[in-house]
Amino acid sequence: MAVILVVDDEPLQRDILKTILDDEGYETHAASSGEEGLKILKEIHPDVVLTDLRMGGIDGIEFIESFPREPFEPPAIVMTAYGTISSAVEAIRKGAFDYLTKPLDKDVVLITVKRAVEKVNLIKENLHLQKALFDRFKIEGIVGHSEKMTEAVEIMKKVSLSSVTVLILGESGTGKELVARAIHYNSPRRTKPFIAVNCAAIPDNLIESELFGYEPGAFTGATTRNTGLFESSNSGTIFLDEVGDLPALTQSKILRVLQDKEIRRIGSHESVKVNVRIIAATNRDLEKEIVNKNFREDLYYRLKVITIELPPLRERKEDIRELVGFFIKKYNQEFGKRIKGIEDGALKAIREYNWPGNIRQLESVIERAVLMCESSGISLKDIKSELRFFQGRDIFDFELPDEGINVEELEKDLLKKAMQKANGVAAKAAKLLGLSYKTFWYRWEKLNADSPKKETHS
Repeated sequence: MAVILVVDDEPLQRDILKTILDDEGYETHAASSGEEGLKILKEIHPDVVLTDLRMGGIDGIEFIESFPREPFEPPAIVMTAYGTISSAVEAIRKGAFDYLTKPLDKDVVLITVKRAVEKVNLIKENLHLQKALFDRFKIEGIVGHSEKMTEAVEIMKKVSLSSVTVLILGESGTGKELVARAIHYNSPRRTKPFIAVNCAAIPDNLIESELFGYEPGAFTGATTRNTGLFESSNSGTIFLDEVGDLPALTQSKILRVLQDKEIRRIGSHESVKVNVRIIAATNRDLEKEIVNKNFREDLYYRLKVITIELPPLRERKEDIRELVGFFIKKYNQEFGKRIKGIEDGALKAIREYNWPGNIRQLESVIERAVLMCESSGISLKDIKSELRFFQGRDIFDFELPDEGINVEELEKDLLKKAMQKANGVAAKAAKLLGLSYKTFWYRWEKLNADSPKKETHS
């Protein structure tokens, strides 16, 4: 039920409006002056305000300008006589929602109030969604109290207050995007866009147009102007995930954004100023990539103003119980289950496991366990099918030579053996390795491994 405040120094007009709105089901409060209206505003926080324009003491415009801004500014409907319509228009310029002319028409009043209430409901819904989003990414909500995670969280708290560029380092699945979002949603830019870009997932010939946009005629098929992701995230944050995979030309253009705070669309001769915070992440050793001429040294130092290193799960096993509890709660809510916890045997197996896919893999295992579990607690049988392939060396059983190890060949061999074990089904092979389907195929194509079967999609 919407709460309406009526402010009018004419008792009869005030009482008539209150009766009309009460009969319509609204909770209506009344005030005889702007001063009294401001006191009621602070007490009840109405959804909509109807106010007379001409009143003794504080007039309607002064009254509207004094509205509290939190949790939101209630829409104001101004009531005025025909002779002061120009003043009503001025009130709208000052922020009023609409105006009504006296004598008031009951139907027009109710329609206007209904429109204002609909606007308020949208505002409330947006505030609720924003709060849920901010709560989700509260820095205090980052799970884990191990020494390395505590150190990372302390850095996050400090950098969130500024717009400094941040470089997040960590293996795949350690939560780099979660950290980037937490920094953004705890920063002054929290109400502005957050755009995440997986640099490894966009082909080299498309990454520049995706990031910087293009003008009509810039290339074949470019018939309209396209706004790039940097412009779309203006005043907000852009998260460049897997930044180490960017081609050289794109690296130089991102360096220009960091230095000059401007971008240039493909096919344009004009630069566009952008106010964007850049957070980058990679699982690569960028210093080695610099030595190998794969990454620009000047861009590296521009990105690593602040560095946050996320430890792999195998180095923060003291956080596992807390993480497992967090994921059980999450998927209980999603699946409507009531799993109370995890049995000691299952927790022991999880702690002894190496977790090559890190937190992402752990979440996947717990998600399936919650879904499949038929008792009050997750047992070893609920998770062993997910872990069994990695417990021993029976599948991949590599013999490492004493010298001359080629890591890429080793990885290619691992991918092929997983594919063979999965009978050529990529989704199953990805699962064996604790990888997402998308990541598996990215590595497969990057290493030019030959598929044993054509039907490898899922």
